Amino acid sequence: MALRVTFDLEERDLRYFKDNMKRARSVANTADAQKILARAEAMVDDVKNSNVPAFVLERVEKLNHLIDMVRDEEWALASPERRNVLAALAYFADPEDIIPDAVPVIGYIDDAIMIELVVRELKHEIEAFVDFEKYRSGEKARHRNENLSRDEYLEMKRRELHSRMRRRRKITRSGASGSTRTRFRLF
Repeated sequence: MALRVTFDLEERDLRYFKDNMKRARSVANTADAQKILARAEAMVDDVKNSNVPAFVLERVEKLNHLIDMVRDEEWALASPERRNVLAALAYFADPEDIIPDAVPVIGYIDDAIMIELVVRELKHEIEAFVDFEKYRSGEKARHRNENLSRDEYLEMKRRELHSRMRRRRKITRSGASGSTRTRFRLF
């Protein structure tokens, strides 16, 4: 038997997560990127090797896209976006959080909430990176110009996807996407 639990986070609740992201951002600005990535990977591995609820595992697996997009040299994530992704990963690399991770069933619930917020915030970066991976694997390369080398083709697609990512982020932040609600932002 499964039980569905839903709840609303009010502005003051969201402020807590935003404040924690600010702290993670200051850590990310001074810490070594490779250490942040290694700690985030260790956290993901710890969760995968633990007996955690499925809703936590499902969200933690989303962190792999963030880790991969920073590590991927062909993707060449630009500095502003890279800083945001590293800040998000620095949050998850920090063992200090509201609910100690060792608490059964709910130990990772704060991490799961933050992952939801981060994935929403970095939606355009994640979508662009996933599309880039599809182009690289050939899954989306149906109309590839034969006069371009693989590297030239991927560079062209990378530039297009980076441009799309920034354009969509700008539209989202300006509210031009038709939303009248105030959008919560972590960064």
